[in-house]
Formats: sequence, structure tokens, C-alpha cells
Amino acid sequence: MYLYGRGVTKDYQKAFKLFSLAADQGWVDGQLQLGTMYYSGLGVKQDFKMAVKYFNLASQSGHILAFYNLAQMHSTGTGVMRSCHTAVELFKNVAERGDWATMLMDAHQQYKDGHVDLTLIKYLLLAELGYEVAQSNAAFILDQGESSLFSKEEIYPRALLEWGRAASQGYAIARVKLGDYHYYGYGTDVDYEVAAEHYQLASETQHNAQAMFNLGYMHERGLGLKQDVHLAKRYYDLAAETSTDAQVPVTLALAKLSVIYSSEFGWDYWKTQYPWLDMQPYTETVGQNWDLYLIILLTGVLGLIIYAHYMR
Repeated sequence: MYLYGRGVTKDYQKAFKLFSLAADQGWVDGQLQLGTMYYSGLGVKQDFKMAVKYFNLASQSGHILAFYNLAQMHSTGTGVMRSCHTAVELFKNVAERGDWATMLMDAHQQYKDGHVDLTLIKYLLLAELGYEVAQSNAAFILDQGESSLFSKEEIYPRALLEWGRAASQGYAIARVKLGDYHYYGYGTDVDYEVAAEHYQLASETQHNAQAMFNLGYMHERGLGLKQDVHLAKRYYDLAAETSTDAQVPVTLALAKLSVIYSSEFGWDYWKTQYPWLDMQPYTETVGQNWDLYLIILLTGVLGLIIYAHYMR
């Protein structure tokens, strides 16, 4: 009332004092109005940095006007370094709070009621509008094969498209899914290097335990990454530290890693002590199927032993 002079004489100083008291108690509209007064210099010296501070505080409580004002300031570089990317994200946040957002809740309810095809249509529509939740939900429905709207040949490419859109908006699970699709060749060609790149992004920027575990496995096997047991162990350990849910699979993976590589080290040691254990000369003589010949030979020896036993 004092700010706009409604019913009382306009008094910016008094309005500023009352808004400050309200903001100190966490009232979101008080924070927004203080930002407005600092931005316009109403009753106080114009200070864009203080305006940004109070608009940020109001935005943390979800105030739409605070998001809009911050978007405007980022788009023009007022009080902050100009950032079109940040401005777009903030404007997007404002746009997604429109009445059409109720379609998300309607789609969720229809999914619970078993109307999967209708749900998918709504999610795909909202996905085109840029809703990350709709993009990831549409990709999930396609990934699970729950809808009959598309043929089998179309499902994975469409799911890959939606996972990619959701991942570009910072959804970690979608980023891991992109890695999975390139690893297994779902909707695209098998490409371990591209899969590793997606896992790296999810690991480094979003600290995703599944991505860390996958990187450990790829380093262990040398798939798309340099084979390195030490890096494999490092990523396995990071996955266990990041999520308690990963501790059991990581323990099993580390146990397997220890058994395999300790046995290989031990075998190398015994070959140096007893050269006749080295299979390389035998392999060159009888070919790569020396193990099959050995099994046949041992089977024949066992048969002779059994025959000799019964002939007594």
C-alpha cells in the first residue's frame, strides 16, 4: 500500500522498511518487492546486485515473477554477466508453470489408470514443448515397450531421441540411458566410445553411481576405453562411495577383478619358473584349438584308467 500509494500516501522509505521486516522472516513477496525497489531505485539507491540477490531468494521459493525478472536481467546483462543460456533456462521455468502444465498430472493419472497410449500421446506433445519430465516419461514408456502406437523398428529410435532431449536438460538417468543405447546398439549402431562419453558426462557432472560402475567395467574389459585394471578399480570404488546401493555389485566386481588378475599374475610367475608350462609353443604347433586336443587326450587317458580298473 505504501509502495503504490493505495489508500495511504505513497512512502517508499516506509514500504522498504516493512518489506525488509517481511523478507527477514522469509516472506517471499517481501523478497520480491525488495528486489523490485533495488532494481528501480525506489526509496533506495539503485543497486542491481542487491536486486539479483532478492530475486534469487524469491525464486528459491518458486515465485514466478522472480524467475521472470532474473531471466530479463541475465538476458540483458543487468547486474550479472550476460548469459543467454541462463536466461533461456529461466524463461523456460516460467513457461512451464502455465496452465498447460496440468496436462502432466492428467497424463500421470491416465497412466495409473492403464491408458498407456493416451498417456504417451500427451507426454510426446509436452515433450515437444520442452518439458523434461514429459521427455523422460515418454522415453521410459517406449523403452519398456508398453505402448502399441509404434512398430518395433520405431520404438528405440524414438526413445533414443527423447532420452537425448532429457539428457540435454541435465537429467542424469537419461544421460546414462544414452550410454546404454550406444553400448547395446538400441536404436543406433553399437559404439563403445560414444557410450563411454555419455557415462563420463554423467559421472563427472552429475556424480551418477551407475555411470561410474559402467566406466569401471569398460576399463576392465577395454571396451571403448583403454584397458586399465587400476582405473577400473578406481571407478568401482567411486561408485560405492557415491551410492550405498552400489556397494554390493561393486564388492562382487572387485572380487572378480582380484581373482582374475591375481590368477593371471600367478600364472605368469609360474611360467617363468617352469617354462614347460608356457602354452605358446604348443599353440603354435597344434593351432589355437590346443585346449580341445588336451581335453580329448585327458578323456582318453581317463577312459584307459577306467578300462584297466575293470579288467582286473
